[in-house]
Amino acid sequence: MKLIVGIILYCLFPYVRGKQSTQQKKLESLKSLIFNNAKATVTLNSTDLKQLLSLSTPTLGKANTAYSGRKIGFYVTLKSDMNYGKLQTVKFDNIFVNDENDSTCVFTCPAAGTYMFVVDVLLNKHTQLSLRLNKTSVARLYRDSSYSPHVQVSKTILLKLKQGDHVNVVSEYNNVFINGYLYSGFTGTFLY
Repeated sequence: MKLIVGIILYCLFPYVRGKQSTQQKKLESLKSLIFNNAKATVTLNSTDLKQLLSLSTPTLGKANTAYSGRKIGFYVTLKSDMNYGKLQTVKFDNIFVNDENDSTCVFTCPAAGTYMFVVDVLLNKHTQLSLRLNKTSVARLYRDSSYSPHVQVSKTILLKLKQGDHVNVVSEYNNVFINGYLYSGFTGTFLY
């Protein structure tokens, strides 16, 4: 708890030590605080996380000019159970958020930067999916048939993207069955 309070105070109050520090000094102190308490659980709210990310960018808190304050993110799910063939793109057809993206099948990067993607699927048989960047697998989700009938499988990754890059989820096997009804989804968001 002391660690959490320390991080929050440090991020929100630049005058804690009596004078305003440079961004680099703040980042080094924050890194030290985290590394020295590596076995502790650190909880950051969204404001703290944004502050940490702004401190850790190579521009030391300067805005990404390609980003220009645009909102980039999406969260889509499957409306119903679906079957897919080998190398078929999974079409998430239930849109909750879709900022800066025209399709629910393939995310097209509108601005260069670092993005976080999450694939979360409910599977009921031997299955393999992949998250692809420009038709190249960058992460895989696998479900072995020896487990219980339904298994929730999830993968979270960070990717450095260039404008125009494509990211999508693809079935690696024939006859891949994915449960819908909000059990399976695909999320992506611009970080910095």
